[in-house]
Amino acid sequence: MEPGKETYAAAGVSIEKADAVVERLRAAVESTGASGFGAFAGLHPLDDTRLLAASTDGVGTKLILARARGALRNCGADLAAHCINDVITCGAEPLLFLDYVAANRIELEQVAELVEGAAEVCRAAGVALVGGETAELPGIYRDDELDFAGTCVGVVERERVIDGSRIEAGDAVVGFPSSGVHANGFTLVRRILEVEDYDGEDLLAPTRLYLDDVRRLRERTDVRGLAHVTGGGIPGNLARVLPDGLAAEIDWRAWRRPPVFEWLARHVAEDELRRVFNLGIGFLAVVPDPGSDDLVVGAVVASGSEPQGGVGA
Repeated sequence: MEPGKETYAAAGVSIEKADAVVERLRAAVESTGASGFGAFAGLHPLDDTRLLAASTDGVGTKLILARARGALRNCGADLAAHCINDVITCGAEPLLFLDYVAANRIELEQVAELVEGAAEVCRAAGVALVGGETAELPGIYRDDELDFAGTCVGVVERERVIDGSRIEAGDAVVGFPSSGVHANGFTLVRRILEVEDYDGEDLLAPTRLYLDDVRRLRERTDVRGLAHVTGGGIPGNLARVLPDGLAAEIDWRAWRRPPVFEWLARHVAEDELRRVFNLGIGFLAVVPDPGSDDLVVGAVVASGSEPQGGVGA
């Protein structure tokens, strides 16, 4: 790590500790009959031909900055897009979404901004926002703080599940651009803002929805793996879908990073940037035959590396 550069751990979030927690929980989760623990979305049999796919997540500390800058609606969009993006990584079609808002004291306007932002994304994705929960919890949350979490459920035919198992050395890694930071790494972002301000739109831009991108790609080629680039960056999240014995070589010069990452690079070392932020690529697909218009950002190679997880805050 470069001297004088900020880190995620120093800001208060440890990716390594999150990975350890995941492993501690594995036995308890798998004891319930669940399989595929650690994937972006959990799968459960619906009948002989279909599986339910579900994912739960939260917006994290982006809420603190967004509330201060009047951008809570973006965080509502973040939550819906993030959960939907997770569900589509297994090939599922998203069906429904639920949300959860909690605060020390509920402010109606803030809740409305969050839910309306989520509903906008749900409409675009054809997903029903079927319900949720609003909780006022003094003593748990500090004054003026709030939390926003949600769950997306989808369905996928068994024969169309995408789980990375068919990925081979030589396959290409295709990237889809992000709109900016999305909703991960904001504990570190807020620490950097104490040193240098930044007001570019790509700082608080909502997470991009990749549903249509994935649909178009699946219509014209064999999609063998999909990864949502959240906490853990490109390497950490791509590793989650690669079979044992395979790794990905990323060409970090294959795309132009949004300006917000140039700002962050003045304060955060390159290796830390790569393991915390999406750096301009918000979603990845592994295919054997990329098209001429696809943004190829890397290739799958033989390796003895083990898959790694991700974390967001």
